[in-house]
Amino acid sequence: MENVTTLQTSTAAPRAEPSSRRRRGDIQSLRAVAVVLVVLFHLWPKRMTGGFVGVDVFFVISGFLITSHLIKDPPTSLRGVGAFWGRRVRRLLPAAFVVIVLTVVASWVFLPESQWEAVAHDAMASALYVENWHLAATATDYLAADGAPSPFQQFWSLSVEEQFYFLWPLLVVGVLALVGRRGRARRTVGAVIGVIFVGSLAASVAYTMVRPAAAYFVTYTRLWELALGGLLGVATFSRPGWFAWPQAVRGAVAWGALAAMAWAAFTFEGSMAYPGAAALVPTFAAVAFLAARSEDGAASPQRVLGARAIQFTGDISYSVYLWHWPIIVIVPYVLGHALSWPDKLVVVAVAVVAGWASKTLIEDPPQRSRRLVRPAWTAALAAGGMIVVVALGTTQIVSTDIRQDRAAKQVTEALASSSRCLGAAAMDPADDCAGSPHGSPIINTPAQAAADMPAAYGDGCWSSGTFTHRPVCTYGRQQNPTARIALVGNSHAGHLLPALQKLADAHGWQITTYLVSACSPFDRDQDLPVAGAAKGCRDWARWAQEQTASRGFDLIVTSAYFGKAILGVPKSEQVPAATDAYVDWLTAWKDSGDQVLVIRDIPHVGDSVPDCVAEHQDDLSACDAPRAERIVPDPLAAAARRIDVDSIRTLDLTKYFCDRQTCYSTIGGLIAYFDGSHMTTAFATTLAPYLEPAVTAVLAR
Repeated sequence: MENVTTLQTSTAAPRAEPSSRRRRGDIQSLRAVAVVLVVLFHLWPKRMTGGFVGVDVFFVISGFLITSHLIKDPPTSLRGVGAFWGRRVRRLLPAAFVVIVLTVVASWVFLPESQWEAVAHDAMASALYVENWHLAATATDYLAADGAPSPFQQFWSLSVEEQFYFLWPLLVVGVLALVGRRGRARRTVGAVIGVIFVGSLAASVAYTMVRPAAAYFVTYTRLWELALGGLLGVATFSRPGWFAWPQAVRGAVAWGALAAMAWAAFTFEGSMAYPGAAALVPTFAAVAFLAARSEDGAASPQRVLGARAIQFTGDISYSVYLWHWPIIVIVPYVLGHALSWPDKLVVVAVAVVAGWASKTLIEDPPQRSRRLVRPAWTAALAAGGMIVVVALGTTQIVSTDIRQDRAAKQVTEALASSSRCLGAAAMDPADDCAGSPHGSPIINTPAQAAADMPAAYGDGCWSSGTFTHRPVCTYGRQQNPTARIALVGNSHAGHLLPALQKLADAHGWQITTYLVSACSPFDRDQDLPVAGAAKGCRDWARWAQEQTASRGFDLIVTSAYFGKAILGVPKSEQVPAATDAYVDWLTAWKDSGDQVLVIRDIPHVGDSVPDCVAEHQDDLSACDAPRAERIVPDPLAAAARRIDVDSIRTLDLTKYFCDRQTCYSTIGGLIAYFDGSHMTTAFATTLAPYLEPAVTAVLAR
């Protein structure tokens, strides 16, 4: 979000006097357009579906301005590079650190306890300007898609830019050291930037096809956008005659560029694989707008965009970008409800006021400070801010871990004591548990529950992405087990593992897992975001069959969530089509003579249960819902009933989550879900007594 808008016009606009320097209003206009697109997308994502392209526009602007500055006044030594970095530090870091610290404090006060540790990690990654890599790592975990948005998510693009600011002057100094003569050096810099542009664009296209969630954030898939702006910067200084266009042409190009950005903003969608080749639209539009430099004339968009309000928005765009997102994330928790239209208008106003105050009181003073010009003071500013944020984040993580450890110990003790009416037992009529199904008190805290996942997660037992990596894990007795059981399916089979582990420890069984993420295991193409994933999912399903059918397992336990649409099938026919596909899948086991136990999928909550409990600890019923809202169709269980043979049995555990009217999120003193659809290890363990009769009945055959 670089804010250097004053360039020597002799190189960018031949009509101006060589010695004149003036503020480029068109750049401020483009900056205003970019930040408005981003803010509208974040507030009204179903209307401005592609407003995220505003970030691509910012990248091009930064690449253009920084490269233009370095070409005009290139650093000739590492001391010059240090001076360049110092200017960026004084310009960008003070406001960023203030936003980070205040957001951490606001998160402690207003956000659910279950989010504190994740917020702390994001805060530290943001202060160190590696948030894009942190988000790329968490984005590859499909469970993160169900998590609450981070109030620091906007720092991913700022991290990319800071990494660019670190790299780019070193590139220029390196070229100067190798080439020497300035004219030749500019051409060489342009050639090197061109190579970076081509290489990064190719990597972006390739990686976006394979892992789009991670590709959205990582530096090398975005660097080409900054390099594209850099190529324009080199060209405007090296070949100014190329841009000596008539006013009418400048206006037409600028309007066309704005139209292309608007088209992308209203037609692109967050579900598309991005950036990849699709990002060429907003980035080339931004380049065209900058190259046109249409600042005057009857056809110029500046007749509209030059309005004081728009120029003001461009001036404070960096600050608005910093402040708007944590406001959007945190305010709903303050209000206790999702943002309404009036709320959103107030959020916009608050973001603008915060942006203006931030620029006036925080951003501008360090740039005028004579003391901070000294390298030692600049370094101290950067290091001090990072140290403060890391200290805050570490304190938050340590305190949260202590609370989690205490809660985990209480849960372990409760499970070991076989407490009456604990967890699922509270819904068992035979136990005659009086009072609310919620139980009292709640033993596991929201933060501990959010982290209470089955061992398969920590052990890396999942196939994901394109499903070519197919890990197999074993639990229970490793030598001479009394029975061998295969657990097969997606994450809604995996969350049954704690119950099976408890039974395996008691009976000497061995559990072997064949687990997959975000894939319904049958032989039909599904709507998966990664290129090759649809075929990979089908291949995984066949592989899992081959690994288990007639392989000596005494029992195959399977369960699955049907969440990805089958391609080419109307919405009304999705469940019947999935049922047909699962009939074929189960028939392979039937024909091999295997014994199969199908566990019907558990009720779905949707939103994060730990977050809900953290917000409503005095009224846990606020996290419950009518039974009809949470019972979802289960094509796998329907297929098992359709086959109707003795070797394929079904078990429905719904009654341990719901009574006739209501499905519960906290049951028998335990938070039952670690997100919106997966059981905590603690609650799953309490289902073991109700899973045991079905398993032992099959094993006794």
